Amino acid sequence: MVNGPGETTLDVSRETYERLNDFADLLIKWNPKINLISRASLPDLWTRHIADSIQVFRAAPPAEHWVDLGSGGGFPGVVTAIMAAESSPDTQFTLIESDQRKAVFLRTAARTCGLQKFTVVSKRIESADPQNGDVVSARALADLSTLIGYGYRHAAPDGTMLFPKGKTWGKEVEDARAKWNFDLSAVTSEIEPEGALLIIKGVSRD
Repeated sequence: MVNGPGETTLDVSRETYERLNDFADLLIKWNPKINLISRASLPDLWTRHIADSIQVFRAAPPAEHWVDLGSGGGFPGVVTAIMAAESSPDTQFTLIESDQRKAVFLRTAARTCGLQKFTVVSKRIESADPQNGDVVSARALADLSTLIGYGYRHAAPDGTMLFPKGKTWGKEVEDARAKWNFDLSAVTSEIEPEGALLIIKGVSRD
């Protein structure tokens, strides 16, 4: 098992690390053109973005179909697909991204990293066909109530939603419960101690 650059602890296989490194190199190359992540966070690419996405993957149940919403620069969608390539090679990944340039980047990342079961849907989340995903994820996309609405459209009836959130996650949960019924498990983030990874199931409208 190998770790990431510097002090980043990833605990992944060498093959997975090489794929992650290829993805990181590609993102650094493309970022000046289409602003995949903020320039200020680029030095923290491995700790803030890649490691954060890996914890989303490790919290997920087994899935035949994983749907990532508003995938942008590939977090967590590309990283979770890379993680699954060895441990769960039959899992299909569908990334929904309306920005056409970012969609091209995501497809290029899939080819560069040798990801086979990988599709990019270049539509708005609310207009894309319902995906019936076993797992639905999103990172840094919208408030929790909105995310649950998106997940409600694209998750299977017994699906699991995974949303990493920052220090205001408790307030977001409170606001979301005014509109939705759901079961929640909140796991303290390994990346942001005041944040949490929200694991949501059993969603219904209030």
